[in-house]
Amino acid sequence: MAHQNQLKINALTRCCAVYGHPVSHSASPAMHNAAFRHLKLNWVYLAFDVLPQKLNSAISGAQQMKFIGLNLTVPHKIFAFEIVDVIDNSAKNWGAVNTIRFEGKDVAGNWQPLSQFESEMPTELRSNGFNTDADAITSALYEEFKYTPDNTTVLILGAGGAGRVAALKLASCGVKQLYIINRTLSKAVELSDEIRKKYPDVSVKLDYPSGNVDLVINATSLGLKNSDPIPVDLTKFELKKSGFAYDLIYRPSETLFLKTARESGCKTANGLSMLLWQGIKALEIWTQKPAPIEIMRKALIKNIYGNT
Repeated sequence: MAHQNQLKINALTRCCAVYGHPVSHSASPAMHNAAFRHLKLNWVYLAFDVLPQKLNSAISGAQQMKFIGLNLTVPHKIFAFEIVDVIDNSAKNWGAVNTIRFEGKDVAGNWQPLSQFESEMPTELRSNGFNTDADAITSALYEEFKYTPDNTTVLILGAGGAGRVAALKLASCGVKQLYIINRTLSKAVELSDEIRKKYPDVSVKLDYPSGNVDLVINATSLGLKNSDPIPVDLTKFELKKSGFAYDLIYRPSETLFLKTARESGCKTANGLSMLLWQGIKALEIWTQKPAPIEIMRKALIKNIYGNT
């Protein structure tokens, strides 16, 4: 019984992977390998630490080795937008790629996911870039807080890949006011200009709010290490002024940001739910099959929280 859930790797095993820097914290392998076993796929999901300057060659290498697909995490999502061969509308809308599906031409000359080739693999290949983060953030916020963005006020910490997608997605869903804080001001200015152009009804400010907000999101990497400072300047914004606090980081399960928010009276949640929902869509993009949601959720909870 103990060996039933172990991966059986052989010459026909197909690969998927997540690229990040760092990537050792990733729970994606646990989630996807559990799904592969449930779907009876002879696939394996791995994690690789890839430097940003090596991302192009790492994606090309996976393509040549006929990987099924890739996930991308910090700091690769925006860089990949310029690397992949084609861009799906889901990525065009947000300017970032977090999921790649490798495809090949079938005998009729049509592009198909590599998962659809059971025997002889095609020789003509391409990479197709998708974004599953945008829908995942709103799904996660609703699941955790029953939060819907319409006519709300949100403070977003970070304007990089994840923060950018979160801001644009929430703006598209009718947020009334967005406050964006980023270490590099020019990146925040670029994002605010894009939001104002696409969603002119949304008020965007590059400063801390003076009053209350409905939601504050940490979209920075601060919190991955125990030694990291809190990503919000508490002299300029007290977390008790927010109803909800969401951290895209899921390991550790409670960052200093979430601990402080919880102690300030906020309802809090970490990024497990977002990881789950983006992973569900990524799996469906690769397999063309419905994802086993509860199997994936259970694997994530066990991996991040242990057996409790």
